[in-house]
Amino acid sequence: MRAAGTGPRLLLRRLRELMAEPIGAQERLDKIVVQIAANMVAEVCSVYLLRADGVLELFATEGLNRAAVHQTSLKVGEGLVGLIAAEAHPLNLATARSHPAFAYRPETGEEIYNGFLGVPILRAGRMLGVLVVQNRAHRTYSDEEVEALQTTSMVIAEMIAAGEVEAIAKPGQGLDLRRAMQLGGLALADGVGMGHVVLHEPRVVVTNLIAEDIERERERLHHALDKLRLSLDDMLERREVARDGEHRDVLEAYAMFARDRGWARKMEEAIRNGLTAEAAAEKVQSDTRAQMLRSTDPYIRERLHDLDDLANRLMRELIGRPHQLTAEELPKDAIIVARNMGAAELLDYDRERIRGVILEEGSPTSHVTIVARALGLPMVGQVPTVVSLVEPGDAIIVDGEAGDVQLRPRPDVEKAYGEKVRFRARRQAQYRRLRSKPAITRDGHTVYLHLNAGLLVDMPHLEESGASGIGLFRTELLFMVTEQLPRVREQEQLYSRVLDAAGDRPVNFRSLDIGGDKLLPYLRSVEEENPALGWRAIRLGLDRPALLRTQVRALLRAAAGRELRLMFPMITTVAEYRAARAVVDRELRHARRHGHRSPETIRLGAMIEVPSLLFELDELLDIVDFISVGSNDLFQFMYAADRGNPRLADRFDSLSVPFLRALKMIVERAEAKHVPVSLCGEMAGRPLTAMALLALGFRTISMPPAAIGPVKEMIRALDVGRLRARLLPRLEPGQLSGELRPLLKTFADENEIPV
Repeated sequence: MRAAGTGPRLLLRRLRELMAEPIGAQERLDKIVVQIAANMVAEVCSVYLLRADGVLELFATEGLNRAAVHQTSLKVGEGLVGLIAAEAHPLNLATARSHPAFAYRPETGEEIYNGFLGVPILRAGRMLGVLVVQNRAHRTYSDEEVEALQTTSMVIAEMIAAGEVEAIAKPGQGLDLRRAMQLGGLALADGVGMGHVVLHEPRVVVTNLIAEDIERERERLHHALDKLRLSLDDMLERREVARDGEHRDVLEAYAMFARDRGWARKMEEAIRNGLTAEAAAEKVQSDTRAQMLRSTDPYIRERLHDLDDLANRLMRELIGRPHQLTAEELPKDAIIVARNMGAAELLDYDRERIRGVILEEGSPTSHVTIVARALGLPMVGQVPTVVSLVEPGDAIIVDGEAGDVQLRPRPDVEKAYGEKVRFRARRQAQYRRLRSKPAITRDGHTVYLHLNAGLLVDMPHLEESGASGIGLFRTELLFMVTEQLPRVREQEQLYSRVLDAAGDRPVNFRSLDIGGDKLLPYLRSVEEENPALGWRAIRLGLDRPALLRTQVRALLRAAAGRELRLMFPMITTVAEYRAARAVVDRELRHARRHGHRSPETIRLGAMIEVPSLLFELDELLDIVDFISVGSNDLFQFMYAADRGNPRLADRFDSLSVPFLRALKMIVERAEAKHVPVSLCGEMAGRPLTAMALLALGFRTISMPPAAIGPVKEMIRALDVGRLRARLLPRLEPGQLSGELRPLLKTFADENEIPV
């Protein structure tokens, strides 16, 4: 009988030696089951691996009939082995044959065995197979033995992940780890991208599994846990959440789990059985993830990201955060896969090497989505557990039109998507043929299609798309891609080159819109409970006048002798607009006093994004040169719906009666005051919603470059008068509130309007 606590460590050392032997995969598996059986004083040890077709196949055995290897199979949920695979939970039985799930396979000869212990083979929470030991005697295995077998299964999981076992699978029956998968999500940015996976925040890869010094590993674990707990305490203090509330409850629950003795005890147990501290953390994370993924309780499933984050933080403390890929290391056809990311993080990547983005979270109006659209990158969000399902370098396709992701696609799927890419290219060629044609409706209304831009690389799209101008130039992108605050000269050079590229077409610069989820690393900021409603955009500019004055000074110099159009974001009151305009007046006087040439004309505008401004609209229209509706923010503030929250992404529709009534009122008031009005936002870039905007009276709309062609095609097929007669009565008082999308879609179908 082996000494308690010694057997697992000896077994892991022997398995490490086996993994290093220059032998084939089948021979290695055969030797592994022999070693496990001997170590656990078991008469049988078997390995069943999950094939891509959802069948568990016997890949190796010691004690059962060897002729049954690669012949015996069970479906997930069938028999004891199938039950373990279905539930991702160990099964420990004194009399296996009396269990209702027992399935007899005569070719194996296992009917003579009673004691049964089976554990799932997991990696990152994914089911790869089942490891089983059996005895003739009626016996229940101890908790230590269960833990030891689970620890051993990790070694087999890494062997499978390395791809070694794939070579001994039957033709056409590869293992589940590498199988092709279609994943559904939410289409966020149009286009199709084909390439290879790059994890935005790579999982910590544990390469050193087996401990040399158990006490040393326990010390490392405790030291890392202490550092993790301190960092979480700092987070609680930094966020200034002293008062009670749901926000504090969540953070405190997060920090409390880091102090949970049960979590630490499980990792200590894994270390006692021979794993390194980081391997123990990975094992406990994988076991917990597998259980939580199978829970039907939505609250438990929602905590999955928190637990993953904690475990990954701990592993980074233990082995260090893996370095990010440099531009040279990034593949030329990278598809970025992440749980979520910010706009600045996407801009960190080399645009020439990125083919698409896939997120576990994300929403249509989040800033990273807007930047992806501006860069012409297809994006799919809300793809559950995609980070756990992919491996770096996997072939992958992101379909931003259908909202699908094809992971490790089969050749026929890859060929079909290749055709889709070529078809889209032909469609784009069709749109390019429209670029020199005017955007005039069938009943004679001229529409000005402008671009949203933010980088110099966007400017060639003016010619390519045939756009009438730049409706929104996001000046903050320059600030987000530099490591320090750009000086006046640097800003002036950029703005001047933008105006040069635009020629005689108008450019609407938006003053610096940072804050919320757009943070500058060199600008000190405070943690905010509701950053979208906090210290951002013009609020920050007016509170930090030097920042706004520097930008205005650069814009005035860049536009010398030309027209300068500048609009201020997130204006909440007329007083704020007056204060912002005063900054421009002051800088204009400064420029003239110092002999600097001034712009020939200056037009200042306000963005309508905050509902309060609707109640001062007439007063605002008396003093502005133009207005621009920022439909994304106006929509989220009207509905009190965080546009970055995936749970709310589909809850409210921009084509609903209340929102369209607000837009109609803005257009009518602006027309009455003879003030030019435009709209920049996601509504403008989709043919169906753009069609509604034209019916409301908008004649200038701004959108991403790729949207110009489809929207122009819609405009040239549209009779605005007929649509207004159908839509506007539904916006009158007394009409039932609700969505108008079905009405618009029916109108488009009846009139053969491409939307």
